[in-house]
Amino acid sequence: MIMSELLIRNGYVFDPLNGIEGERMDIGVRNGKVVEKVSRKARLLNASGMTVMPGGVDIHSHIAGSKANCARMMRPEDHSKDPEPKTKYTRSGVGHTIPSVFTTGYRYARMGYTTVFEPATPPLKTRHTHEELNDIPIIDKGCFPLFGNNWFVMEYVKQGRIDELAAYVAWMLEATKGYAIKIVNPGGIEAWRWGRNVRRLDDKVPNFDVTPREIVRALCQVNSLLNLPHAVHIHPNGLAEPGNYQTTIDTMECVRDIPTRGHPIMHVTHVQFTGRKGWSWPDVRSGAPEIANYVNTHDHVSIDPGQLIFTNVTWMTADGPAMFALFKLAKTKWFNADVESETGAGVVAATYKKSNYVNAIQWGIALELALLVKDPWKIFLTTDHPNGGPFTAYPRVISWMVSKEARQKVIDKINKTAKRRLDLPGIEREYTLQEIATVTRAATAKSLGLRSKGHLGVGADADVAIYNIKHPKVDLAKEYKAVRKAFARAAFTIKDGRIVVKKGQVVQNVQGRTFWTKSKVSEGTMNTVVSELESKFDDYYTVRMANYPIEERYLTASQAITTSTEV
Repeated sequence: MIMSELLIRNGYVFDPLNGIEGERMDIGVRNGKVVEKVSRKARLLNASGMTVMPGGVDIHSHIAGSKANCARMMRPEDHSKDPEPKTKYTRSGVGHTIPSVFTTGYRYARMGYTTVFEPATPPLKTRHTHEELNDIPIIDKGCFPLFGNNWFVMEYVKQGRIDELAAYVAWMLEATKGYAIKIVNPGGIEAWRWGRNVRRLDDKVPNFDVTPREIVRALCQVNSLLNLPHAVHIHPNGLAEPGNYQTTIDTMECVRDIPTRGHPIMHVTHVQFTGRKGWSWPDVRSGAPEIANYVNTHDHVSIDPGQLIFTNVTWMTADGPAMFALFKLAKTKWFNADVESETGAGVVAATYKKSNYVNAIQWGIALELALLVKDPWKIFLTTDHPNGGPFTAYPRVISWMVSKEARQKVIDKINKTAKRRLDLPGIEREYTLQEIATVTRAATAKSLGLRSKGHLGVGADADVAIYNIKHPKVDLAKEYKAVRKAFARAAFTIKDGRIVVKKGQVVQNVQGRTFWTKSKVSEGTMNTVVSELESKFDDYYTVRMANYPIEERYLTASQAITTSTEV
């Protein structure tokens, strides 16, 4: 092996996982890893006067799979307005709300991001999800299979067979090469097959005699038994409804007694969509203060806000009934689908407007959550791409987080009634660079259980982002436009020790890894579950069981995370 060394000199380093905040120091890299020392032959990269952070880690971004492809097909107007030209190092593509696979990798890398997770893949269609993840350049990635409306899951829950459910989840994660348990509207998608929905935790799921509460609790117990690297990733019931903030709080509360093993047992995603008070659309209010108070006083949950951006967006989710409800409101193009015995999906084209009362409230809910949750290790930066807005808007969101002045300029332009009903204008908090590094890198990597990501300590993957932010001279709150510009185009992005972005432009293409989870379950329990699957698979699916699992060689660059279990 040819030794490859790099020395990043004199940067101001922000590394929250190692307690480093703005210290001027060097970072040594050898063969893709951070090392204590490098030789005199190391390539030098002068970062003097610049801000150095670990590569960004995005915990929730819809970048691949069947929903994304349906959205791409139904939104040609989205593509024509935002082309990605071919260069010496990049392929052409299209973008805005649903970028093509190559464009996705390039645009993340330009922002200094090096790891991104697709948060909702139908297990049956995950082979295609991996085909797209393989094609996304530069970044590492992974995907979360959907479990919350799966027939096998609900049958095991009804029977109270938690060990067998755990074995089934382990089998499915390995079969799909998935990373974590994802729940969307538990029980509601199954109800949607019959033109119905479940809106609260104790509503009964048609034909299965279980409730969302029972599904959520059982899968959180499974998560603990399997010692999975990430918490159960959940989109609660009642997404498209006023008053849904209480269901969100009830969902967090219903698993409070389950052992956490030192880290949250549940991650509640895109909470601005489920953080609404009020009982009708004209009466919608922000439930952010109540949700933030719950998160501030409990350590078993983390959240992300799913920040809304005033622009054209594409709604996409496994939550079919919610998409139908939003379609009726938006009155635009709509797609809805059913995925056999597993889940469903919906896609709707939409636009968020400052003048729209509900849109303005949603924008405010997300920012209130970001500013009212006191501990940045409990809340992570997302836009629920492309539902709240494109991931390319992260620099804009960062400017709102670090600067009250930046937020106020938007507040002055939003619907006047919404402005009066939000607490946001009175919130003084402004994030520091250390807190930004936490919510975009350190906390997300820690939540995902990726020990080699999100920090720059010895042994970490050499994923590094360098920005033209002149710490400590810069006043973030006043110079927010410069901050936004810097985070939009990194001065350098380094992936596995190789410089892939220079001055905001991609200069090298590399192949990122795909992470997935393999849990060791007792042979007896697994044999029981496999036997039961074999007896029912032909009745439940249009494919044979032997053809269902995805072989590891199907992933271009596979990296399994192995866990020990109590099953």
